Amino acid sequence: MGKKLNFIVLSTLVVLVLLFGTEYQILSNSDQIDTGDTAWMIIATALVFIMTPGLAFFYGGMVNKKSIISTMLQSFVALGVISILWVIVGFSLAFGDSMYGIIGNPTTYFCFKDVVVSPNTDFAPTIPFLLFALFQLKFAIITPALITGSFAERIRFRSYIFFMVLFSIFIYSPLAHMTWHPDGLLRNWDVLDFAGGTVVHMSAGMAALAGAMYLGKRRVEIEKPANIPFVILGTGLLWFGWFGFNSGSALGANTDAVIAFANTNIASATSMITWLFFERYFNRKMSSLGACIGAIVGLVAITPAAGFVSIGQSVFIGFIAAIVSNLAIQLNKKSKIDDTLEVFPSHGVGGIVGMILTGVLAKDVGLVYGAYTTFTHHLIALVVVALFTFFGSLLLLKIVDTALPLRVRTDQEIRGLDISQHGENID
Repeated sequence: MGKKLNFIVLSTLVVLVLLFGTEYQILSNSDQIDTGDTAWMIIATALVFIMTPGLAFFYGGMVNKKSIISTMLQSFVALGVISILWVIVGFSLAFGDSMYGIIGNPTTYFCFKDVVVSPNTDFAPTIPFLLFALFQLKFAIITPALITGSFAERIRFRSYIFFMVLFSIFIYSPLAHMTWHPDGLLRNWDVLDFAGGTVVHMSAGMAALAGAMYLGKRRVEIEKPANIPFVILGTGLLWFGWFGFNSGSALGANTDAVIAFANTNIASATSMITWLFFERYFNRKMSSLGACIGAIVGLVAITPAAGFVSIGQSVFIGFIAAIVSNLAIQLNKKSKIDDTLEVFPSHGVGGIVGMILTGVLAKDVGLVYGAYTTFTHHLIALVVVALFTFFGSLLLLKIVDTALPLRVRTDQEIRGLDISQHGENID
């Protein structure tokens, strides 16, 4: 019955899009389209797309050999699930007409109604509105995929898909609306998030912490990564895609994009090198895994500040983020929380560091410029977002677990998720 129900639900969604989706329209303001901005944003959108397969390799290389395929698919499947959900209602919830500054009206762009190929001046005045929607889609895709590292090796695949859908609707979309919509609550409260430090990384990190706590420890904890070259490949793809992630958030081929591009590279490089030498300071090996994690932490931390700080400040952000996240990972290893791939200490803590330092360093409005309002608002927003995402995710996990058991059986976990969930394995 469950298999038939899944197919019926999918068929219903396809019919909805067919019936309610409108043809692409070109309105009178199409002459406002800037071809240079449009070309760059198509490339940036493609760059952010490649980050999700990159994440699949990054996570897949760090788990045990019996769960590589499952872990990679948990990231990869988000490309399909969230794309369909975004067209039907996700984009409207994130960027539709504001309802109290918290969430968008689900009917505004239902099934991409009125998502035209002419610019929408409220969001991006020089590129097609459809392109803006597709760029934002890539952020919505990678956010739930990031969470999967915390409960890798022990979650049922169908239950994960259900959780991903609920998270996108009830956690991600409201945060995106509050932060990036012109009438959003946090945006109008002067909270700065250039490319998703709060919306993507903090939310994923807090949800990851909730997931690790809810599902509990693995039956067998194998800390030896299955494939380090996968991790290095994934890091390279993520770093490459992050240029679109941060520079694309300028929404045009302009000076902000160039500044974000430079800061993205320098912060990540600084964080990677800092991580390696900080490990050596404690007489630990300068490992390739550490270099990769350090690079990712720098990318996470610079994300909210990418367009608001100087090169020197981006170096500082990468340096501080590497040290704080490294210490957080060491504390996590001593705790009873089994965050499999340490998503919270890297993405969650990295996002928090980036958000705080954005309030400190942001040009003209940061604490170092004698302004206190932005910094204070960032601290308050940090607490609000953390509580909303953590407890909201716990509630969603409970709802999913009630409908579909979240955790695989003990025998399935011991056999590995590749065989028990997908009937496939790496020889």
